[in-house]
Amino acid sequence: MLYRLQDSDIERFIEEDVPYGDLTTSLLGIGGKQGTITFTSRHHTVLSCTEEAARVLERCGATVLSILPSGTEVESGTTFLAASGSAASLHAGWKVALNLLEYASGIATRTAKVVQAARSSNPGISVVTTRKSFPGTKKVAIKSIMAGGALPHRLGLSETILVFRQHTAFLGGLDRFLDGLTRLKASAPENRVIVEADTAEEALKIAAAGADVVQVDKMPADELAILAGEIHREFPGVKLSAAGGINAENAAAYSATGVDILVLSSVYFGKPADIQATVRA
Repeated sequence: MLYRLQDSDIERFIEEDVPYGDLTTSLLGIGGKQGTITFTSRHHTVLSCTEEAARVLERCGATVLSILPSGTEVESGTTFLAASGSAASLHAGWKVALNLLEYASGIATRTAKVVQAARSSNPGISVVTTRKSFPGTKKVAIKSIMAGGALPHRLGLSETILVFRQHTAFLGGLDRFLDGLTRLKASAPENRVIVEADTAEEALKIAAAGADVVQVDKMPADELAILAGEIHREFPGVKLSAAGGINAENAAAYSATGVDILVLSSVYFGKPADIQATVRA
């Protein structure tokens, strides 16, 4: 069961679109008439935030009749959410629910494609996503990547230790930092320490120093395969993660290198899912 967004999030979504009521529905005098709304996929889709879309409709005064949960894969023509209510309630919730469903399900669908491609060549690989989601959308984005079968790489700066060159620059360089790595690990024994390397040479040096995970960025797959073999052979307790430019087209190739983790941001960006909303009196 995926997590649910808070009531305050639902209220915020609605308030953004209907801050002072629905002028069109009010002037047409149709607000009290009864009707239904349905949401139907136009292509193969992995659903996300159906629960939140349903809560939007309910908060606007409609009654949910049927719903499929986030994470469900549906084919074109599948009606996965339906509600009934007054025209005022349906029109207030229509676009808010639709926008949420399309953007969230777009992320979930792209994520599922990457996960499927990656695990076609390495069934045990972990696919995780960065914190590069568009500001203000993290709750929706994280729920959606989880609906697609991935996990978050890190939710923010507060709970993970990931050391970049931008950090070691303040410590006198990578070598000076690695000299103190044992002390860093001892100061946070419940956390894994991840250190990013710019080259294969740095990656091996970091692994030898005792990092829990070595992360490499934008390394070509053929070089990565050699590095993965060396690290797993010489430092079997160290995990290797690959980041930078990974998407559905190259995920299988990167997964086949033998890395343990794929880190990506690409699933956050792309076309929304194509979902048809139909309102009937």
